[in-house]
Amino acid sequence: MIGLRVDKWLWFARFCKTRGQAQRLVDGGMVTVNGRLVERSSAVTPGDEIVLPVHPEDGGCGLRRLKVVALGQRRGPPALARALYLDLGQGRDTR
Repeated sequence: MIGLRVDKWLWFARFCKTRGQAQRLVDGGMVTVNGRLVERSSAVTPGDEIVLPVHPEDGGCGLRRLKVVALGQRRGPPALARALYLDLGQGRDTR
């Protein structure tokens, strides 16, 4: 597998409770991959950097930076999900 849809990866990595929620996050222009806004069908690969808002459904205003380490085969338990990325930290939303 060369890449995985960004919405599916966000769901596999447990940043969204549902795949639909992941799609809305991407469609809303709140997710960047390697510094560029993407469509939900855009593929991510290991090494890509993803920036997404922290808890946007709760009105959060921070950003979370992640590095994709693996793509995953399915949505698994939280421990498996954490193995899919390296957390590069949080920053403030300056949009």
